[in-house]
Amino acid sequence: MRLASLKDSHALGARLAAVARAGDVIALSGELGAGKTSIARGLLAALGLEGEAPSPSFAIVQPYEPPEVRIPVLHVDLYRIEHPDEAEELGLDDARDDSLLIVEWPERLGADAWHDALWLSLEVAPDGARSLTARVPAAWRDRWPQIPQ
Repeated sequence: MRLASLKDSHALGARLAAVARAGDVIALSGELGAGKTSIARGLLAALGLEGEAPSPSFAIVQPYEPPEVRIPVLHVDLYRIEHPDEAEELGLDDARDDSLLIVEWPERLGADAWHDALWLSLEVAPDGARSLTARVPAAWRDRWPQIPQ
């Protein structure tokens, strides 16, 4: 999938919000500036968040609860995590019971983390657009066809 603009990234996030539910993990992978936070912001806005969502780079986990958003969400940025064991302290697996997890830099936890996550990988194209590749697990297969443009 090609995301030609910031508007396209926000729109993808909005389409994800329409089908996401508590217990899901949406993993956003890509280099700095690839557009991970833009997709997350579009998703959070579509879930009802007013104003722009801050990047959780320094907080690591930014929680959102109803009525601020339609369902509980944890926006997670693992960039500063150096070893997967550090993430255990965050309690993310327990939080999945009742929250949607939006995870930036999921590769910091290793390839085996969240085998059922919708994994979206972003690359910046030479023209500045974003190229998105999706790894769609069984838990998302009935919902994913509704997402692409």
